[in-house]
Amino acid sequence: MKTIKALLDFVSLPLKTKLIFFRSVLAHLTNNPNFPTPDIPLAELKIAVDNFELAILAADDGGHTAKSAMHASDAAVTLLFKNTVGYVNRVTNGDETKILSSGFTPSSEPASRNKAELAIVDGPNSGSAKAISKAIDHAAAYEWEKRITTKAGVRGDWERFSLTTQSYTFIDGLEVGSILEVRVCGVTPTGLTDFCAPVSKLIN
Repeated sequence: MKTIKALLDFVSLPLKTKLIFFRSVLAHLTNNPNFPTPDIPLAELKIAVDNFELAILAADDGGHTAKSAMHASDAAVTLLFKNTVGYVNRVTNGDETKILSSGFTPSSEPASRNKAELAIVDGPNSGSAKAISKAIDHAAAYEWEKRITTKAGVRGDWERFSLTTQSYTFIDGLEVGSILEVRVCGVTPTGLTDFCAPVSKLIN
């Protein structure tokens, strides 16, 4: 059976988007009991990310030397996060919920498995998203919660934002470049089901 792993999909992101992603991962890993002793200390990761941001800002003037330094900083910080993916995969051993809690993207479910419980796709407008849940047995309604990590890497608290009779909902007014996390539970005749494992998406 295929093992779910944290992906290296951030490698090909545009540099400014990659910076936002790295800040989000740092926020997810900070004080996360699933990852008590990262191979690369979080303080070292943060310094590398801060230096990467400074290099991006310095390169905005278009100078050749500054751009070269930016790409060197990109290579250095990306290598550190590649190593961190290796640590996350070693510690989680295919546990998708733990991988999600790290801020990295888990690999897709094997084709032979059931449909994912929850997915987030782009909404109709910039700064919007659509969350789609697998149907929950005996659910008369769906209760939705969200958590936002800002572009600056500040992660908020879980908050209820919607109660629907359909197994999907829309979220508007989101900050472009933020990370949206969503989870859902079913409202059944016997009470609320457990919330599913949260899923996350970078907002476009």
